Amino acid sequence: MSFSDLGDSMKPLRKLLTVLIVLAMLVVSVLFALQNKVQVPLDLLVYSFGPQSLALWVLVAFVLGGLLGMVISSVILLRTRASLRSVRRHLEKAGMEISKLQSEVSSRIVS
Repeated sequence: MSFSDLGDSMKPLRKLLTVLIVLAMLVVSVLFALQNKVQVPLDLLVYSFGPQSLALWVLVAFVLGGLLGMVISSVILLRTRASLRSVRRHLEKAGMEISKLQSEVSSRIVS
């Protein structure tokens, strides 16, 4: 069994774990919202929002932070994959050059 085979067999477990975590977060969020009904205004430096429940502000901040984290990690992942493609191309060129040089050397030795 190779490492990639192990990864394929873990996909259903990973999906189940993701669903359970999302459901747990949803339950905790609802309980948090029910316990924190205090109205709080939010004043940013350039804009002021009217009073909303404390739970709403905290949950909105949590969601925005999660989305921002996903966007940043996606950008980093795309840059890493592009870099990997570039390195693979260079490796392929180097391998071709080595093969060419080896064939030249072997042809000189034979002659």
